Parts: sequence; C-alpha cells; structure tokens
Amino acid sequence: MSATETAIASAEAHSAHNYHPLPVVVASAEGAWMTDVEGRRYLDLLAGYSALNFGHGNRRLIDAARAQLERVTLTSRAFHHDRFADFCTELAALCGMEMVLPMNTGAEAVETAVKTARKWGYRVKGVPDGTAKIIVASDNFHGRTTTIISFSTDPEARADYGPYTPGFEIVPYGDLTALREAMTENTVAVLIEPIQGEAGVLVPPAGYLPGVRELTRERNVLFIADEIQSGLGRTGKTFALEHEGVVPDMYVLGKALGGGVVPVSAVVSSADILGVFKPGEHGSTFGGNPLACAVALEVIAMLRTGEYQERAVELGDHLHRELGLLTGGGAVETVRGRGLWAGVDIAPALGTGREISERLMEERVLVKDTHGSTIRIAPPLVISKEDLDWGLDRLRTVLSR
Repeated sequence: MSATETAIASAEAHSAHNYHPLPVVVASAEGAWMTDVEGRRYLDLLAGYSALNFGHGNRRLIDAARAQLERVTLTSRAFHHDRFADFCTELAALCGMEMVLPMNTGAEAVETAVKTARKWGYRVKGVPDGTAKIIVASDNFHGRTTTIISFSTDPEARADYGPYTPGFEIVPYGDLTALREAMTENTVAVLIEPIQGEAGVLVPPAGYLPGVRELTRERNVLFIADEIQSGLGRTGKTFALEHEGVVPDMYVLGKALGGGVVPVSAVVSSADILGVFKPGEHGSTFGGNPLACAVALEVIAMLRTGEYQERAVELGDHLHRELGLLTGGGAVETVRGRGLWAGVDIAPALGTGREISERLMEERVLVKDTHGSTIRIAPPLVISKEDLDWGLDRLRTVLSR
C-alpha cells in the first residue's frame, strides 16, 4: 500500500468513525498550501473551518508560541500568570466590551454563554428559577455537546443522544416575526450565528440582525452572537455583525482566536453580564492558559492592523464575482456568502458536494461539502490572488466535466 493508504487504513482501524475525511493525509503546510505524505501539494480552500484565517505556520504566531513554550505553558487558574491580564484587556478592547471569560473550544464557549445567560436571567432579570428560555435559529451549528445538540435541527448531529436538555426554542433563521412571537417573560437570550456556516454559509436577510438587536433590547433579552466561524476577519470586518452596524450583548469566539496553533475560545461581554459569576461557579483547567494567551495576543495584534480584514474584502469581492459567473450555466445553482467565505450549491445532476470535493482533491484543491449538495470555500486570508485564481480555475475544470 502507499503511504496514504497505510495511514488511512491505520486511522480507520484505531479511531472512531465520527468523521468522513477526504482521502488525503497532510504531512506539512505553509500559508495556503498543504503537502501530503506522498509529497503532493494541495491548495487549502477550507482553512480549518476558519480556524486558520492567518494561514498555516504563520511566522508571527509560531514565534509567539515558541517563545511562550520556553517560559510557562500552564498554571491552571489556581494561580495568576503574566499573560492573562493582557489577553483579557486586549480582547475586551477589540470587541468593545469590558470582560472576558476564556475557554478552549468553541463548544465550551457556547456552553459558557448558555450558562451565563441563564444565571443572568435568574440573578438580574428575575426569571423564576428553572424556567429560563433561550431562543435559537433552525439550521444552527453551535457545537456538539449534549446541551448544544439538544437545540440542533440536524438529524445527524442530534439523533440517538436523548434525553435532550430543555430550555430552548427553535425559530426559523431570518424570521423576525417568529422570533418576536417566541419571546416570553422567561426568555433570557437569543443565540444566533450572524452567518450560518455549517448550514452552507447562509447570510440572513438585510435588516434581520438589526431587528434582532432592537427586539432583544426592547424585551430585556441578551443578544448572543456566535462569531466562532464568522468572526476575526473572515467576512471583511473583525465581526460579521459590523456589516449591519450591530453590537450584541455577548460575543462567542473561537477557531481563529487560536491562530490554528492552539485551541482558544472566549465569551466576551459587559461587566454587568459576566459579573454574575463568583469564584467556583464555572471554570476550565486549560482556559486562559499562558500558551493560549500568548498566541491569542498576537492574533489580536494582527487584527488591529486591519490588513486581514482588507484582504478579505478585496479578495472576497473577487471570489464572489468569479463564483457568480458560474451560476446560470447549469452547474452551480446558487452562491452565497460574504468576504472570503462562500457556499456554492452544486446542481444535483453534476454530483453531490462530497463527489465535487473529491474531484477537486484530484485537482489538488481541498474544500469540504455540507448538507449534500453544497461546498464551502473559505481560504486563509493570507492567500494570494494568483493562488485563489488557480483554485477557481480547478473548480471550473471540475464543473465542466
């Protein structure tokens, strides 16, 4: 067997089959390119679902990590360390907020946001104990914990994991009327993705996000924005909500916050909201560890330059122009997205999203499918225009067959 076949066979034999990766085995990567164990190079147009916004092996991030590795990597929150205060201060400032609660993974951050909203509802809003409700949107993807999949509408994510956690109400994404009708005196929060990534890069109707902000403020309900995939430069703004001039009560961040180097996530909000926690009521051994803080501080510094947001605008406009030209010819039905992020619905007659992804892999371009017929395109923000065009040429080749 080849090195690729050997590695995949070993993985299949000794790991749970909870993923269905494309049959490529990556051995090294730099910028927007990955190299497999056979020495073949592939253009990465997925960027770890936005975890690699700044590319593979970004020198600034690697240097920050290496320097911290030589000093201290973990203290637990039993002790202070010298990177923690700067991380919290800088991230709060980037978000225009006051307080940060660091965790590790995106799902942990969403769980933290849920706990925060409930505690705020009981201690501040005065909702009767055990009755708090959080409204979410259909077709959401917020993670895979038992609580989070309890409010998923994806059968693959939800099936066979009951009994499910109560306290959530699902309304159609983009429907303000349904949101308004779902609110009661016990509603403590609305949790939504400004752009739904896993659902196929769905952008809500114009005016929806400002409407959510107005309605939640009017009803004394927290607006929680899950910007784990959409945030930190991906859409051409630091946060996707900025495109409509909206500031939520709480940001949920992850993925790109760790620069593709270490898992880093956080809930960022006001002191009035995150101030509901007292020592011992919530925590994480690795949350806010020195290595994570060092890398995230460099990410924040890079975002402050505006360079990556500008690249996402410039290259994103080009990406969407080129993808738009593919519609109407029978191969592509719809293209959606914002910035360097697109969902491309493939005509069923041409093949499934998985089949198109496999054909692109043969052309040395890596994307990933979702929801049957959709492929997602989300290259690192550091990709060159020439490399992006090369990838788009490969896509045209695959779609013309």
